[in-house]
Amino acid sequence: MRMLKMTDWWGRLFTIGIVVKGVDGVLELLGGTLLLFIAPARIHEIAVLLTQPELTEDPNDFIASHILRGATGLSNHVVLFSALYLLAHGIVKVVLVTALLMDKLWAYPWMIAVLGIFILYQLYQLAVAPSAGLVALTVFDAVIVVLTWHEYQRHRRRGKVPEQA
Repeated sequence: MRMLKMTDWWGRLFTIGIVVKGVDGVLELLGGTLLLFIAPARIHEIAVLLTQPELTEDPNDFIASHILRGATGLSNHVVLFSALYLLAHGIVKVVLVTALLMDKLWAYPWMIAVLGIFILYQLYQLAVAPSAGLVALTVFDAVIVVLTWHEYQRHRRRGKVPEQA
């Protein structure tokens, strides 16, 4: 089985980036799985438990108030949608990252396409409801696209990938 080789700083940066993306996918799988088994009321209870100390100290704490507001009024439908969304994202990322680490050439264009779709959706979300976290995620995804494109082009130059007609 052929494994990805880190021959220079581009290769190392690419490997680090996709490993981080893989860890993100695993966390999405864990989060999605947890959401399948935790009722919305329990999510709210956990949010209150986690934010209470901070909100007691500072009632206007930005992060704590957003966590609490997000957990308030969750419906079964919203939690199920969130779980399925996280599971789908996680599965796609873990499969593609695993294939890239195994140096499967088919995974390079798929990773670029999937992240391109994620980026388009994230740009739409940024237009509707801007957030610093989403900006950071979108920039990170764009960097991974550039690194993946660069690695794929290196494979093509080495003659490992047939030219596209």
